[in-house]
Amino acid sequence: MIIGITGPLGSGKGVCAEYLMKRGFKCYSLSDVIRDEIRSRGEAVTRDSTIKVGNELREKYGAGVLAERILKKTNEDLKFGIRNIVVDSIRNPLEVENLRKLENFFLVAVDAPQKIRFRRIVQRQREGDIFRWKDFVERDMFEMKNPGQSNQQIAATMRMADAVVINDSTLRNFYAKIEKVLKKFSMPNAKRPDVDDYFLKIASVVAERSTCLRHHVGAVAVKNKQIISTGYNGAPSGLKDCLELGCLRNRLGIKSGTEQQICRAVHAEQNVIIQAAIHGKDISNATIYCTHTPCIICAKMLVNAKIKKFVTYNTYAEEAFRKLFEEAGVEVVMRKKPEDKIYFLE
Repeated sequence: MIIGITGPLGSGKGVCAEYLMKRGFKCYSLSDVIRDEIRSRGEAVTRDSTIKVGNELREKYGAGVLAERILKKTNEDLKFGIRNIVVDSIRNPLEVENLRKLENFFLVAVDAPQKIRFRRIVQRQREGDIFRWKDFVERDMFEMKNPGQSNQQIAATMRMADAVVINDSTLRNFYAKIEKVLKKFSMPNAKRPDVDDYFLKIASVVAERSTCLRHHVGAVAVKNKQIISTGYNGAPSGLKDCLELGCLRNRLGIKSGTEQQICRAVHAEQNVIIQAAIHGKDISNATIYCTHTPCIICAKMLVNAKIKKFVTYNTYAEEAFRKLFEEAGVEVVMRKKPEDKIYFLE
């Protein structure tokens, strides 16, 4: 596997890379590309010069230039059968995007509380480091949120991580956490799910609460990546459901997608709207993640609720919603069903 490492000043990125090297990983550092450039100019290598020249290279050749140069080396390694590689000092989102071109690439963010990181900086006494608390805080903030696409953007880079390791205790504890991450990355389909898969998986779990004997449907309303409400299909609250009474539609032989008025259940999408209303939540401009496409009745209600997007991986028996959503400007996204298995570090 190929492990990328990012993180703020004094978090332990180098220690993580050294540990992986002991585990047999070949190590590259994006900072080495910058240091080589500085030496070629006949200048001294300092933290300030590293930041300055790194930003210059990104500005001149593109924000992903450092990763592009490392990509050439790693691709050569892969040709010769070297499979375990660690890439240190990743500080820009476009560097991550370039490295994700490599199969089996994972990004690890190493972090620690600010005061612990400052204490480490003082203790290691490395040339070019900052030893006054006020100066450290200013530098830390600058490196984390340096504006401009070509500059260091550590905070934005860390948000792209497949795993976060908090290095706030002993080395032994830190190494144990790294081993857990390696174990996770060794699992099949261990990639961090994207936003759509994340919420679709949640919708699938919501569907487990369904009391319908035909279809288990779950729905989640999401705005700004925050869940507003959830709903599943089942009898109105407090009333007997089909698990107890049996399915009337089955007894009458009614096909799915027809004669909705006979069904005892409130649909999942309807319950999402109802639950949001009960709790005073506005779902206008929200995205609905649902295990199935909607019936025409639910589609009308969702249009009136002013949702902007509907994401699903399964189809319901009727397709009338499509024309309605198209006319209303509601985007429909069909996804592959997420993995049923849940991967996480215990």
